[in-house]
Amino acid sequence: MTENDPAPDAAPPIVDYWHLWRDADGVSHQQRCALHGFEQARIGQAAPQWNDEQPRGESTIVFTVLPAGWVGEWHENPAPQWIVPLSGGWWVEAMDGTRVEMRTGELSLGEDQGCVPDAQGRRGHRSGALGDAPAVLLVVKCHAAAVTHPCHAG
Repeated sequence: MTENDPAPDAAPPIVDYWHLWRDADGVSHQQRCALHGFEQARIGQAAPQWNDEQPRGESTIVFTVLPAGWVGEWHENPAPQWIVPLSGGWWVEAMDGTRVEMRTGELSLGEDQGCVPDAQGRRGHRSGALGDAPAVLLVVKCHAAAVTHPCHAG
């Protein structure tokens, strides 16, 4: 063990994320979840680090800039996708009324495909940029089927 190695009995980290998901009735919800499958591994000769490897699959990486004041009215995510604000912040409102604001470095898993419009015509979610600055987002679009229960990525 070197000075850069974590203690052998160090507890694995837990990383929170917001999960936007759809229930069996087609209503979107947001729930705070956690990634907790971290294992120590080395990359080359570097000191061990904690990794929570998600299932392998095809994906597309998209960098998105939401202008200051931008609002995306009711829509679904085009595919299950991880979204990470790189700068600025953004908000997401689910059909159940839950509104979450996320800032730099927070994680969101958007998985609201297949929602059913409600009596007000809402389907999926609304989202928008926070404050007076653009929101720069890193989006990893997963080419996989949506899972219809919360917190499955943990």
